[in-house]
Amino acid sequence: MSEHRVIRVHLVAAGQYHDIDFARLELLKLLAEEPRIRVRVAADYRDLDAIRASDVLVTYTCNVIPSDAEQVALRDWVASGKRWFALHGTNSILEFLADGRVDAPERAPVFMQTLGTQFIAHPPIQPFRVHVTDPGHELVRGIEPFETDDELYLCRVHGDLHMLLHAEYSGPAAGFVEADWPDAERRPVYYINRVGAGEVVYLNLGHCRGHYDMQDLKIPYYPKIERGSWERPEYYELLRRGIRYCCATAPAV
Repeated sequence: MSEHRVIRVHLVAAGQYHDIDFARLELLKLLAEEPRIRVRVAADYRDLDAIRASDVLVTYTCNVIPSDAEQVALRDWVASGKRWFALHGTNSILEFLADGRVDAPERAPVFMQTLGTQFIAHPPIQPFRVHVTDPGHELVRGIEPFETDDELYLCRVHGDLHMLLHAEYSGPAAGFVEADWPDAERRPVYYINRVGAGEVVYLNLGHCRGHYDMQDLKIPYYPKIERGSWERPEYYELLRRGIRYCCATAPAV
């Protein structure tokens, strides 16, 4: 890559039940560490021309679901040889039911197949251990297993993922429609999903919530500020590496 070539990043940061402003600002700070990066910020996937003109897509969302046409366009964009750095709730569709449970309807199949997983549930936020699945990969080389206090995603897996980090969990996910997860298996935390000539790089850590982020659920003031893995130096190192990795495919002048 030319050292003078501008790298065009399209950042989608939007959604519900999270402190999106905090996450957006932290991601912009990290992207600003590379002076060649120029960022376009959006709240959804509608500007397909801007996405197609970008070298890298970065997303931190919750309940932001592209239309059918946008799903196909995103898949085709990745398949053309691009890299998408997807974070935390990008793969979430949440519906709060009248009985208080949370459903995760599977109604965006192209989107979820492109991402490689769909969020279904998580146990209560609590500390858990993150294990290194592929210690030889550049994205996690030298990262030691670490404890974090975050949402441990329990997902439906689509395709053959290249797992980089995982957690181990079996047990209940109270409050979700799919509340029973009895199988002791590795839960994807960080992985690569290859799509055609491109890749989705997905890191599902990074929950954050402020006092005013639950008003859609008629909770005017959420008492606890939650920062999850954003309080861990390992998370910032993973984010920096993910940004560098995804930008490395930007074509030279």
